[in-house]
Amino acid sequence: MSEKLKSLLRDVPDFPKPGIVFKDITPLLAVPEARAEVVKLILDQFKSTPVDAIAAVEARGFLFGTLLAEAMQVPFIPIRKAGKLPYHTIKEEYQLEYGTATIEMHTDAIKPGWKVLIHDDLLATGGTACASGSLVKKLGGVVAGFSFLINLSFLEGEKEIREKLGVSPRHLISY
Repeated sequence: MSEKLKSLLRDVPDFPKPGIVFKDITPLLAVPEARAEVVKLILDQFKSTPVDAIAAVEARGFLFGTLLAEAMQVPFIPIRKAGKLPYHTIKEEYQLEYGTATIEMHTDAIKPGWKVLIHDDLLATGGTACASGSLVKKLGGVVAGFSFLINLSFLEGEKEIREKLGVSPRHLISY
């Protein structure tokens, strides 16, 4: 199935800056059956993992993160770029493959002990994922797992997550 899903992705060279090949998921989003298959495959990967909430990273992570939360009937927690959330937040700064960034989460988003599955569309260096996991832990949550549509394995984000958070991330498509 990953080859079928992979065929629905589009490469955009030199975005957001020269030398980066952006993996565009919008063609996949245009196919309802493909969206449903992505949700089913991710749910299958985590069927034996207890999950109390889904946290997802702005903006593309929200697309499947909300669908996963709905399917699991658990709360959805947005992780956003700094300055975008309206209530009290905690922050985490991290390195991207092409710079630095800061993400935030509401301070009341997670109840202590909640097992939180973190979803994003793409795993590159692991910076965003590790920062997201750090936010969950700061609020007393437990990182139940990481779910990605795409893994850029040559950037070793999986290794970074395993080393920093002790969790093996899962993905549907690998490059």
